[in-house]
Amino acid sequence: MYGSRGAATLSTRRASAAVLGAALLLAGCSSSGDGGDAEGKDKKAGAGITQRPEEAGPFWVNPDGNAAQQLAALEQSDEKDQAEQIRKIAEQPTAEWISPENPEEQARGFTEAADEAGRTALLVLYNIPHRDCGQYSGGGAADGDAYRDFVDGVARGIGDRSATVILEPDAVLHLVDGCTPEEFHEERYDLLKGAVARLGALKNTKVYLDAGNAGWGHPDQIFEPLKWAGIDQADGFSVNVSNFYTTEDSLAYGKQLAAKVGGKHFVIDTSRNGNGPYTEGAPDERWCNPPGRALGETPTTKTADPLVDAYLWVKRPGESDGECKGGPKAGEWWPEYAVKLAEGTD
Repeated sequence: MYGSRGAATLSTRRASAAVLGAALLLAGCSSSGDGGDAEGKDKKAGAGITQRPEEAGPFWVNPDGNAAQQLAALEQSDEKDQAEQIRKIAEQPTAEWISPENPEEQARGFTEAADEAGRTALLVLYNIPHRDCGQYSGGGAADGDAYRDFVDGVARGIGDRSATVILEPDAVLHLVDGCTPEEFHEERYDLLKGAVARLGALKNTKVYLDAGNAGWGHPDQIFEPLKWAGIDQADGFSVNVSNFYTTEDSLAYGKQLAAKVGGKHFVIDTSRNGNGPYTEGAPDERWCNPPGRALGETPTTKTADPLVDAYLWVKRPGESDGECKGGPKAGEWWPEYAVKLAEGTD
């Protein structure tokens, strides 16, 4: 419901690019022409995108993401003003949403490229059966067995490499808000709990189970469902994924919820919350491609509270929430919207 990911082919293409990027790094290639030292190894081709200094955060920047590709095109056509805006997105680590096609290959490609750069891959699993209640991002695995196979593929692809996984945006929330029919509840809890256990057992993987956002309801409504979904075995939970609530409001919501689930830590999606939520138009469509929004705090593990492990860009800024307000299909890159998000930070 809250606008996340469609476009499976995009993830597959990015995974292939990640594998290529890892191969180039292994071959000692870099934009500086010096692949022998640590600084040179961080350089990437294309639009001149490099990894951020390690002290800025551990997460990997994809040098071939949609923002980087748009940046390269803008620079080639000498559109300097727009290029300057898109660079604000392209230089930041954003999550890779694993699609159902070849999940093992995708997870391996992203984590190998991140590992070679000395960074951590940020991945999102968004394939639960009956996903998004049939709305803009509807779909998901055909059944429980298909979902377990999907999770197993991701786990094999990650292996012992470093990864942070955001698990199934909206999946628990939609059990609570009545969006997901009752007959699917028991299976979903079982699938989520199994996914937490499978991914959490990996040596260097952290798992954050999604827990909604500050605007949907009260933590009292979701803390027990989170327990049924395996939060006790997870590293924590995520809030505000693909949404626009301020970091301050998300922090307050997360801290209230943490107190009810054993003091679990959490992460906040700050990708598009710079101007807070949209308050005009139909209430049930305010989340979908709202105008006048802005990028939020850049990804970091240096946050305002010890319970918050990181501010992350889980939703990829510039990708559509769905076919509303003139947008393309959910998950597709929308260049004009990307520029406006970046401009909103000025």
